[in-house]
Amino acid sequence: MNALRNKVQLIGNLGNAPEVKTTENGKKLARFSMATNETDTGRTGRKETETTWHNIIAWGKVADIAEKFLTKGKEVALEGKLVNRSYTDKEGVKRYITEIQINELLMIGGEKPAA
Repeated sequence: MNALRNKVQLIGNLGNAPEVKTTENGKKLARFSMATNETDTGRTGRKETETTWHNIIAWGKVADIAEKFLTKGKEVALEGKLVNRSYTDKEGVKRYITEIQINELLMIGGEKPAA
C-alpha cells in the first residue's frame, strides 16, 4: 500500500515545450506545464469543460526523454508524485508551489497530419 500514498496519474496536453537545465552536480531537470480537461454537463444542461493547469518536473532519464520528444500541445500520460516547496521571490515574499515530479512518461496522440 505504500505505493499508493502519494501517486498522481494524468493525461493531458503540454502548455509549453520543456525548459531543460543541468544542475551544478550534472543532473538534468526538465520543467513544463500541462493542461487536463474535464467535461461535465452543467446546471444548464450544456456540456462544460474545465481546464486545470499543472506544473511538471522531471529528472534524469525522464528529463532526457522530455527534452528530445516533447513539444507544446503534445498529448502525454504521466505518473509521479506531488512535491511541495517554497521559495522567496525578488520582493522578499515567501511563495509556495506544488509540482508533480514524474517518474514515467508516455507519449500518446500521434502526429497531426499537415493541413
